[in-house]
Amino acid sequence: MSPTQQEISAEIAAQAAPTSGALHPERRYPPYRSSLLRHPSQPVVALEDPDAVELSGPVFGVTDVTELDADLTRQHHGEPLGERITVTGRVLDRNGRPVRGQLVEIWQANASGRYAHQRDQHPAPLDPNFTGVGRCLTDDEGGYAFTTIKPGAYPWRNHTNAWRPAHIHFSLFGTAFAQRLVTQMYFPGDPLFAYDPILRSVTDDAARQRLVAAYDHELSVPEWSLGYRWDVVLDGPAATWTEEGR
Repeated sequence: MSPTQQEISAEIAAQAAPTSGALHPERRYPPYRSSLLRHPSQPVVALEDPDAVELSGPVFGVTDVTELDADLTRQHHGEPLGERITVTGRVLDRNGRPVRGQLVEIWQANASGRYAHQRDQHPAPLDPNFTGVGRCLTDDEGGYAFTTIKPGAYPWRNHTNAWRPAHIHFSLFGTAFAQRLVTQMYFPGDPLFAYDPILRSVTDDAARQRLVAAYDHELSVPEWSLGYRWDVVLDGPAATWTEEGR
């Protein structure tokens, strides 16, 4: 029988104390049920030839990264439904220096909370004018920018009445494809924050807050989009939490 939200919330509360000195949450986080089955349980294996990983890693694709890739509202013939937003920020290293030429990819649900993917059978409408994927390269200041639609919350089967807060998935590559980091950006003031085991697996409150974008009125475009700012720190004590190992 699937656990209730009350039972999951009690487990979250029991896991609330952060591990001393930990920069990332435990890979095994019981309230997040699927982490019990898919987290690494064996020691890390050293690669004899690290460059060999590059041979089977992802590539940019058949075309170069273009301006259109970063505007998820212009990838189809019609306008997507929902609240248009601009998401921008900088990718920085632990010393606050910009990370230039970084491949940043995003994917997300549409305004109704549904992904354009065959495995998503949530009975919310698909949007024929919104695929929900984009990419760009950081500039000389480490900056990135996307125009998209604010995603909706959606149910998932972690427990009874489980809902994910609205979020956008981010993937960032370092100097090599083997250095990929994946994380999620959330929106301020979401009432689902307290109920979400994935977000609550980051037990350090300051680290958890770094996953939430800030509304920035100066980034909002009149009669066009609302603006959000979200910086990503790849390393160090102020690092943005990533889903590595999950």
